[in-house]
Amino acid sequence: MHEVLFQYLEVKSEQKLTGDEQKLIKAKFQPKRLRKRQYFLQEGDVCKYLAFIVKGSSRMFSVDNNGHEHIVRFGLESWWLSDPESCNTLAPTRYNIEMLEDSELLVISVADAYELLNKCRIFDLAFKAMDKKASIATQKRIHTTISMTAEERYDELANTYPQFLQRFPQSMIASYLGLSPETLSRIRKNSMSK
Repeated sequence: MHEVLFQYLEVKSEQKLTGDEQKLIKAKFQPKRLRKRQYFLQEGDVCKYLAFIVKGSSRMFSVDNNGHEHIVRFGLESWWLSDPESCNTLAPTRYNIEMLEDSELLVISVADAYELLNKCRIFDLAFKAMDKKASIATQKRIHTTISMTAEERYDELANTYPQFLQRFPQSMIASYLGLSPETLSRIRKNSMSK
């Protein structure tokens, strides 16, 4: 199970892990299985752990005062689960992270992750690369949300993350795009008839 994480870290850091680094990382990351619909994190809790998805998928969402869910992020294999705001400020999270499929995770405490950042250069380099990519993706998502039409947002998602359309229900895709399910259905129908 840890081999997938080792490969991820080597690709992101563009470096090769030593045997000692692999042992150190393996000692800090604990395997965890969560079933479909189980929560990794619930609103009101402080996020004290990060998880690397080895197998499965997830969604990070909030629920407004009217009971409507708003999906802010999906997770797939080789992606990370956490709420960075809660991890860094120790404030209770406003989000839920729910598994959408039976999943296999590698979990590390925030404290152990900080220790690894200081002790393992490859882990530090990989996290810097991941943070850079996440920052760019967030900026693109904000731009898409505030400046594109519903049709353009759907096309952007289909081009950037086609696997989302294959793995997640249409109602969740609509929530992620900030659309009603009916609007998304109309957009998909028009897209197919082109």
